[in-house]
Amino acid sequence: MHGLLNLRKKIADKYFAEQQNVSKVELDKIDRKILEVLQTNGRLTNLEVAERVNLSPSPCLRRIRRLEEIGVIRQYAALLEPNKIGLGLLAYINVRLEKQGGTPKGKAPLDLFRAAIHTWPEVAACHAMTGEMDLLLKVYVEDMEHFARFMQEQLLAHPSVIDVRSSFALESIKDTTALPVAGGA
Repeated sequence: MHGLLNLRKKIADKYFAEQQNVSKVELDKIDRKILEVLQTNGRLTNLEVAERVNLSPSPCLRRIRRLEEIGVIRQYAALLEPNKIGLGLLAYINVRLEKQGGTPKGKAPLDLFRAAIHTWPEVAACHAMTGEMDLLLKVYVEDMEHFARFMQEQLLAHPSVIDVRSSFALESIKDTTALPVAGGA
């Protein structure tokens, strides 16, 4: 039990250290409006964005480039409708990892799990958590049969995993990628 508490403390300490190293970027009202517009439709041309934020195209483009360079805009992507591509089941899985050093090759359980999670296409998101469980996974699968295969052949077969608890989404009430940027300056 002591090893598991140490693992959770290390995860939390690392997370909070990373958060302190990330400096908050000062954004003015125009930057925030640009971000709102692009979060709604990332395919707009610079001219269309400029018109929507009441700015001429050149300064608008400079602002967008700056937001990209400093990492506020991380990437542009197409958002897919899971059901339309055959991924009709959304599961959230809480995962508890083995205590420190209980895995092959002497690697830390979290390090082994981090490496594996990136090879599992079903996992759309993985977050280190506080509380009873260590991680929360957001998993898209075709159906229960696919979910069972993923659980048995991937997740439960991983040497770091000691416990899992899953829940299934019955309905999506709100599902957005947009972050609240309206506040501030």
